[in-house]
Amino acid sequence: MARVSPIWHPMTQHKIFGRAVAIERAEGAHLYTKDGQDIIDGISSWWVNTHGHCHPKIVEAVQAQAAKLEQVIFAGFTHDPAEKLGRGLLRMVGAAFEGAGGLPLEFVFYSDSGSTAIEAALKMAIGAFAHKGEKRTKILALDGGYHGDTFGAMAAGGRSVFNAAYEPYLFEVEHLPFPEAGQEKKTLAALRTFLQRHGSQTAAFVFEPLVQGASGMRFYSPDLLRHMAGLCREYGVLLIADEVMTGFGRTGSLFACVRSGFIPDLMCLSKGLTGGFLPMGATLATRDIYKAFYHDEKAKMFFHSTSFTGNALACAAALASLQIWEEEPVLEDVARIEASHSRAAGWFSARPDVENVRVMGSIFALDIKGADNGYLAPVGAQIYDYMMAHGVLLRPMGDCVYILPPYCIEEADLEYIYATLWAALDSLRGDVEQRAA
Repeated sequence: MARVSPIWHPMTQHKIFGRAVAIERAEGAHLYTKDGQDIIDGISSWWVNTHGHCHPKIVEAVQAQAAKLEQVIFAGFTHDPAEKLGRGLLRMVGAAFEGAGGLPLEFVFYSDSGSTAIEAALKMAIGAFAHKGEKRTKILALDGGYHGDTFGAMAAGGRSVFNAAYEPYLFEVEHLPFPEAGQEKKTLAALRTFLQRHGSQTAAFVFEPLVQGASGMRFYSPDLLRHMAGLCREYGVLLIADEVMTGFGRTGSLFACVRSGFIPDLMCLSKGLTGGFLPMGATLATRDIYKAFYHDEKAKMFFHSTSFTGNALACAAALASLQIWEEEPVLEDVARIEASHSRAAGWFSARPDVENVRVMGSIFALDIKGADNGYLAPVGAQIYDYMMAHGVLLRPMGDCVYILPPYCIEEADLEYIYATLWAALDSLRGDVEQRAA
């Protein structure tokens, strides 16, 4: 039990993991340890970093804000960074979804993470119907989804090793079969049957658009998502888009729902919202949802808060990130990364030990053939160790290996990641062949 550090790290089995890597500084797509090791950040530090570590424009904005106002209670108070960010976000979203079907998103509720953004959206959807006198208590989601680790977010997520111990405490959610390629009709049929039976009792459908991240970078069709959204709208079911990972360019468009041609009723953002600098969540809502809580009765307000809601430093970082989107060709960098990923996909697809090589926007993923236990597959730790020993941070989800870099990453770094991953896979195959001999 004796450990040097008192820190309990997330998603870490301390008994077998060893000592955490101490990072001293970071710049661009690179992390630097206290002992001088240079590590390429191949996963954007858990998918949050978009423009690169310590982008000077965000650094300057946070430093300037820290000298003026760091935090103030957000119930009954406001400040310029929050107001400017709200207007800027809504302009960005409005422009991205121009011409898409659905009501515009007009209001922003701040929180402090993707999970809390989801919690707020679920409460908004259920509460809006309750205030309108409609008893809609059911929630729809996709099997295998991951929406966070607070209890509402866990309930909406798929049942897995992540939440098995807490399942007795999770509220009931209808999980539709994930629309694997070629199985889309099965998902649509399940959705149609459920809505025919329970559509009038269902408040919302919550989903990760186009990509389920934590369940193994599982992709599905924009057309299928558009069709599912249309069916839900026929029954008045609200659409909650979990764009926590997919938002801000990850899938090749500014937001993943843009590719499906509809505006969700509630959209949850975090991770890239501040460019990866500070924790922050945002739940964007339509005017109809906001109005359901706009009432003379105090008891009908939206009862939800976090202590750091609307934190001024986080707002300043997010504002600076939006300015980078406006001033720099960010989506061109995403397209460049996607082109590099696509070339690499051709090479990796020829390997006999991998399958389902896939690319979308800045996301590259593959599955290791024959690996067992999914997220708990030992092969993930083996690849992690090999890559770290060669100066690359990848964090496989068991048998799923993915690359999801900051958009500023240089081609030479991408090529090095591909080559190192290739060598890592070769080393694994060598171990298997050696054991067989």
